[in-house]
Amino acid sequence: QVQLVESGGGLVQAGDSLRLSCAASGRTFSNYAMAWFRQDPGKERDIVATISWSGSTTYYADSVKGRFTISRDNAKNTVYLQMNSLKPEDTAVYYCAARTMNIATREREYDYWGQGTQVTVSS
Repeated sequence: QVQLVESGGGLVQAGDSLRLSCAASGRTFSNYAMAWFRQDPGKERDIVATISWSGSTTYYADSVKGRFTISRDNAKNTVYLQMNSLKPEDTAVYYCAARTMNIATREREYDYWGQGTQVTVSS
């Protein structure tokens, strides 16, 4: 089992920055690919970014490329999502997820989930 706890969400204005953190506990963190998803009420949970166990491979949704950066610190068992130039359409609950093996982009491919953190961007 892997337990994931997100933090860092909040209310910001358009153009601001936020950094989300996801602290993992349980199994060996470095064995897992990690991802950030987001979900609006009544909509599906969509991939935002994912990172391989070593950090050498990343993937970003087109909507966040150039603005968001995913990173990880295996010594601290933590994955981060740096969000710059935030837009109102980035408003959502952001979830951290983990899976063994390689990175993936679909919700059903992830085994472990955090409880989510709300990000609200006002215009």
